[in-house]
Amino acid sequence: MIPMSSRTPSRLFSPAAFRTVRKVFRAALPGAFLVLSPLAIAQAQETPPSFREIDRIVVIVGNEAITQVDIAERLESVTYRLTRQNIRLPAPEVLREQVLDRLIMEKAQLQAAKEAGIGIDDRQLEQEITRIAASQGLTLEDYRQTLERDGIPPARHSDLLREEFILSRLRDREVESQITISEAEIDNFLTQMRAANAEEAYRVAHILLRAPESARPEQLTALQARAEDILKRARAGENFAELAASHSDNQDAFQGGDMGWRAPDRLPAIFADAVVAMQPGETVLLRSPNGFHLVKLLEKRGNEAEEDGNVQQTHARHILIRIDEITSEADARRRLEDLRERLRHGEDFAELARLYSQDAAAANGGDMGWVNPGDTVPEFERAMNALQEGEVSEVIRTPFGFHIIKVEARRLQDMSEEKQRFGARQALRERKGEEAYQDWLRQLLDRTYVEYRQDEQ
Repeated sequence: MIPMSSRTPSRLFSPAAFRTVRKVFRAALPGAFLVLSPLAIAQAQETPPSFREIDRIVVIVGNEAITQVDIAERLESVTYRLTRQNIRLPAPEVLREQVLDRLIMEKAQLQAAKEAGIGIDDRQLEQEITRIAASQGLTLEDYRQTLERDGIPPARHSDLLREEFILSRLRDREVESQITISEAEIDNFLTQMRAANAEEAYRVAHILLRAPESARPEQLTALQARAEDILKRARAGENFAELAASHSDNQDAFQGGDMGWRAPDRLPAIFADAVVAMQPGETVLLRSPNGFHLVKLLEKRGNEAEEDGNVQQTHARHILIRIDEITSEADARRRLEDLRERLRHGEDFAELARLYSQDAAAANGGDMGWVNPGDTVPEFERAMNALQEGEVSEVIRTPFGFHIIKVEARRLQDMSEEKQRFGARQALRERKGEEAYQDWLRQLLDRTYVEYRQDEQ
């Protein structure tokens, strides 16, 4: 725990008191909602501290500070993302509150990683940046110049990428590595799935209102009242994605809470039990140890299994170019059109995927393995299903970016007992992993020292 400031009287708040305090805190910071451009951020970072009035300390988390510029940078990134998804922006003070929550969560996790000795060295980071540059058809120097032209300091970009790796490794160590799945659990899971409507897939959106680790009854009562108010608004027709962006404590809030398409076995257990009985458009309120969940069923569909139990599988490869602050839709489409032209002239799909695809499968030449119906988003599946073996698709758009797809082969596969058990193990690991991560994160936040700083004149 860090000492109290000797310059300015401060009050300390646990994460459980965040929302109660913010009204007072926002009133004390009348200029706090300014959104800076990347260029302005870069200029502010180069300005001597004595002239950087805007870059004041806002919150102390553990032994580190979150400043006005930290918040402004993240606000701009989130604003861009929501605008790209056609999600109406929350009120400025609400958006800022959501951004501050996530910065606090990240700071707490990064400090936990540091205490655990988790890091990434400069050589590993440089290799990853080089790979990202190559995936966009750029040399490392060209990539850095592109960042500079867009007002993104390369050093800041490297810091964010380093943090992303560290947080992933922290989750692997603290959560994923602790999960065990017994054979009895697999047996029980398969029995439940056979009894349920396992031939359906569901597209679900979610809002989490996280409860403090040691919440008092009055805190839970207030949180439930807030959840019921949001539920009422959702059922009255308010846009669920906008409600998620404004209220959800989950990390997918700025994606509108959309969890994508999931089979029942790929949903958290508490969601699966409710969703299979819901109709598209319906929203329900659920309670778990982590807090209150609003779950909306957006769509559902069949999984296209054959009547004899066989499933048509497709062996596919793809190349993905993502849309982000650096790459526009036009740029992504142009790059993929260039790659399709190179493929027509005989270049190898797998090699181009290794060089340019921005996907985890890039290292394997874009190889997705054998894909089952429902494993991919509908736009991708429709394009893939329209191809003949050996054929390459036109450039297609999905929520992940732009793709070209190659179908290597197709087969009818009997979903054998062994494969079912493997799938069950993976599904249980996903379920347990998400639930364990939310529980671990809640405990971490509750034991993290947080100090809000008032405006210093």
